[in-house]
Order: sequence, then structure tokens, then C-alpha cells
Amino acid sequence: MPPAERLPIVVIACQVLEDMLERLLPENGRSVSQVTFMDYGLHRVPSKMAGALQDALDEIEEPSLIMLGYGLCGNGLEGLKAGKHTLVVPRTDDCIALLLGSYSAYRQEFAAVPGTYYLSKGWLESGSHPLSEYEEYLPKYGPKEAMWIMDMQYQHYERLMLVTHTQTDLVKYRPVAQQVARFCERWEMRYEERAGSDAYVRQLVEIAMALSRGEEPGQASGRDFVVVPPGGAIHQDQFIR
Repeated sequence: MPPAERLPIVVIACQVLEDMLERLLPENGRSVSQVTFMDYGLHRVPSKMAGALQDALDEIEEPSLIMLGYGLCGNGLEGLKAGKHTLVVPRTDDCIALLLGSYSAYRQEFAAVPGTYYLSKGWLESGSHPLSEYEEYLPKYGPKEAMWIMDMQYQHYERLMLVTHTQTDLVKYRPVAQQVARFCERWEMRYEERAGSDAYVRQLVEIAMALSRGEEPGQASGRDFVVVPPGGAIHQDQFIR
């Protein structure tokens, strides 16, 4: 295995983080040898996530520092094997904390309104939201059964929150978000908007860069990130705080 300072960085991330990572990754491209954005749809079927990510990892021939742009995501990372690589992954339940900018920001929102459904640019573009789900169920099950399925999924939610990172995105995606909000009035969800932050993703990039050079990334690496050495694997208990 090459010395730590020579480990190339490979990024494997959910498409929901694509905009942020493209802004934050080094522009010269020398530090990052490969970037792969996985389909949004994996988060809807967590049982398939580890297998898809494992296939992506196993295709990387050179021992690398793998920066995973995911949270635990419904236990979707459980059992993911590092193999000959070193993995660094945000220590968070899902990507909401990555969109908001920190785990503490996520916990604050969760404490305020546990039943919150989040929308973002990525999820709206991919059609991953309640309205699109209903439209998907409609031809399969008919109006009555499709709405029954939706009621079972969403009746306990209290809030719909759009998280954006620029004013341009807010203006662009607000109309679609408000359309989803009108549909979600069935469950008395209130609609809110919040400015997100790239701080958590920025820290992920900085820590990956430091680890790839063999540097000590500091206390934040243990508090906010899980680092899995070669031969190790990701397990749910690593994310417990």
C-alpha cells in the first residue's frame, strides 16, 4: 500500500451534494483522482445502497482515500467494506445535516419539529417528494388506494421545509416546493424555508485532504466523521453519539 501522503482521493457521493462538492473540491484536479455521484434514488431503497456503493468501491483498483458523501441513510451504509481503501464518512443519520451545515443544526431542527420533511434542489430535480410519489402510485393503484398509501407515509409529518444554499436556487425552486406544499396541506403540514450551509461538506473535504497527506485531522474527525481503515467496515454503532 502506498504511504498515506500519496493516497489519491476518490469521491463517491449522493447527487444531492453534487453542487456543493463541485464548488468545494480543488479546481486543479490533482488531489482528487475520481468523482462519482450516485443516483438519488438509492436513499429510497436503503437495502440496496450498500451493495451499489460496494460495487463502486470494488472497481477502484488503487488503494485510495474514499470520501463518502452520505450519512448512515436508513442504515444503508451498514456492512460497507473498506477493502484496501480508507473511508471517511460524515457521522450523521442522513444527509439533512450535510445540507444544513452541521449535526447540531440538524438536531436543533429535529428538536423543534421532529416530523419535518425536507426538500432540496436535488430532491426536487429528481422528483423525490410526496407529490411525485403520489403521481407514481396513481396509475398503479388508483386514486383511493394511492392516497391511502400516502396517508400511511405522511400523516404524522407536521412541517415541509425547503433548504437552499443560494438566493438563485431559492427563487428557482420555491414554486415547485410550494406546489408540493399545497399537496401536503392534506396532512396539515406547514411550509417553511431555510438557508442551508456548506460548512459540514467543506469540513469533509478538508479532513479527507488532510488524511490523504497523512496529517492528523484533529478532534473533529472523531466527533463528526467516521474513519474506516483498510480491512474495516462501516457499522451502525459508529454513528451513535
